[in-house]
Amino acid sequence: EVHLVESGGGLVQVGGSLRLACAASGFTFDDYGIGWFRQAPGKEREGVSCITSSGSSAYYAGSVKGRFTISRDNAKNTLYLQMNSLKPEDTALYYCARLTYSGIYLTDYWGQGTQVTVSS
Repeated sequence: EVHLVESGGGLVQVGGSLRLACAASGFTFDDYGIGWFRQAPGKEREGVSCITSSGSSAYYAGSVKGRFTISRDNAKNTLYLQMNSLKPEDTALYYCARLTYSGIYLTDYWGQGTQVTVSS
C-alpha cells in the first residue's frame, strides 16, 4: 500500500526557513516523479514544485522560485522541500503527491499534509 507521510512543518517568522520531508513507502520510489503542493485557507490547492524520478530535473511555481529547493534521496525514499525567505503568503497546508505520467503528469497518491505558518 502506498504511503506518503509529510513532516517538518511548523510556525516560523517572516524571512525564516523550514525543511519539509515526505517519507514514501509501498512503491518503488525512484520509478516516480513526486511533487509538493499547498493549500491555504479559502484557496484552491496549488502546485509548488516537482522533481523527476532521478532528481535530474525540478520545476517550481513562480511564487517560490529562488526561495524553495526541492530534492530527493532515493536511497532513503524521501522527498524534501527546503523553504527559505518565507513570507506570510506561504502559510498553507503542504502536501506531497506521487506523479504518474501518461502523456501528462497526474497525481495519484497524496500524503496527509503538514502545516506551515509564517508569522509577520
